[in-house]
This record gives sequence, C-alpha cells and structure tokens, in this order.
Amino acid sequence: GVRRESRKMAMQVLFELEMNSQEADAALRRLWAERKMPQGAKMFTEQLVHGTMNNMTAIDAIISKYADNWDIKRINPTDKNIMRIAIYEMLFCEDIPPVVSINEAVDIAREFSDTKSSMFVNGILDRARKDLKRSARDAGPRKP
Repeated sequence: GVRRESRKMAMQVLFELEMNSQEADAALRRLWAERKMPQGAKMFTEQLVHGTMNNMTAIDAIISKYADNWDIKRINPTDKNIMRIAIYEMLFCEDIPPVVSINEAVDIAREFSDTKSSMFVNGILDRARKDLKRSARDAGPRKP
C-alpha cells in the first residue's frame, strides 16, 4: 500500500544521497516534482528519510554489529539503505511492529535486489530485532 511506496521512495532518496552528496530536502523536492503522491505518503517518506539520516551513525553501528565479516562500506547500497530504513522504524516508529518493518524490507530487497540480498537483509534485521526492548509483533498507538 501507501506505506510500502513511501519506503521504496525513501530507499531511493537515501541511495541517491549516498551516491551524490546533496541535501535531503533538495532530493525530496525533486522527487515530489516527478511523482504525485498523497500527502500522507509524502509525510511518511520524509519522516523515513530525515529520521534515517538523523540517526545514521547509530543505525550503521547496528548493521555493522550484525553484518559478520562485512565492512558497511562494502554492503550493496540498495540493501544497506533498505536495512537503514527498517532499523529506523524498529527503533523510532513504535506504531509499526518490528516484524512488519522486517517483512517490508525483505520484500523491497526482493524487488530491487535478489534472493541472496533479501536473505542477507532478513538475517541482519532479525538479529537486530532480538535486541529491541519491545515486542516484535505489537505496535503502539500511531502518532499523528
């Protein structure tokens, strides 16, 4: 649905920002000029992009912790940004159950990468989920 499209767009923006150093707001403005999206989808996309960017150091530390023998710089940028968004959601979006974030990430990895990537993404995110101090299947109230 709408949230999956937002996640895909956020991943594409984060990928673009990693490849071409620029301001997130400029990349988002360009995206909105090219794609028409409902306001709620735009807001969720922007939340994911800004939230992930603002917490990148902590998020990348989590990925590095569980990416055995993989330097984060060597991880495929598409997979890395998919995992970044999912970890951001697991840490900061209490209205989204962590298993939903993981399932969405795996599905997006299948669409934009391949089977090996989706298994890699699933493995790292599942290990990270086990460190959370909240239920994997429960969600808190949705924030406005």
